[in-house]
Amino acid sequence: MPEGPSLVILKELARPFEGRTIAAAHGNSKAVPFDELPGQPILSLRTWGKHFLIELPLYTIRIHFLMFGSYRIDERKENSPERLGLAFEEGGELNFYTCAVKLLEGDLDAAYEWQADVMADAWKPAAALKKLRAKPDTLVCDALLDQEIFSGVGNIIKNEVLFRLKIHPASTVGALPAAKLRELVKHARQYSFEFLEWKKAFVLKQHWLAHTKRICPRCNIALHKAHLGKTKRRTFWCERCQKRYGPVL
Repeated sequence: MPEGPSLVILKELARPFEGRTIAAAHGNSKAVPFDELPGQPILSLRTWGKHFLIELPLYTIRIHFLMFGSYRIDERKENSPERLGLAFEEGGELNFYTCAVKLLEGDLDAAYEWQADVMADAWKPAAALKKLRAKPDTLVCDALLDQEIFSGVGNIIKNEVLFRLKIHPASTVGALPAAKLRELVKHARQYSFEFLEWKKAFVLKQHWLAHTKRICPRCNIALHKAHLGKTKRRTFWCERCQKRYGPVL
């Protein structure tokens, strides 16, 4: 599943399409009235967490890439039908695959809490802290994936932030010392921007310390792997250097 930084890269790559007018639209999404799209200009391209937003005068098209979604700019995937394909009067095309497409009515600023997006200028760490403190029994591995708190954080960022901070993923939010909780909020955003730069440089995987790894680089012992928490996402951790805060499950 693409995480917030990957969506920011898509937004930057697609930026030249802002202001262009849709000439033709096609795809197999049942949510899109394709005949309404020709003649519509793209007012803006925005992201909120894992949502890619194409703002039109009529409504906004929301793209969520789910687990295996992808896109192509000015080309198409072979032997794969587009969920949504857009061609433009000024030239070029945007194509989206294996994703969820939804139409949003009304003002985007009313639909989204931009301060929850870890990649946004509007990000407010104090708001994230307040939301975390309201969920003391939540496991930190679940809290980091809560898009209402950390919009854009995905499984890679979760695993790497917890390893970096030496926090066991099965720790509860309420058991974390105040300083650790503040660090969690700080590094969720900080690592997201490091992720962005590494992804642009095609060196992201070279910087992984825990995600998909077998040996702890600090302790030189085997890492544990399990599908933890309510989210049941793959989690990698070291039992020696990542401290468990809260009751043992």
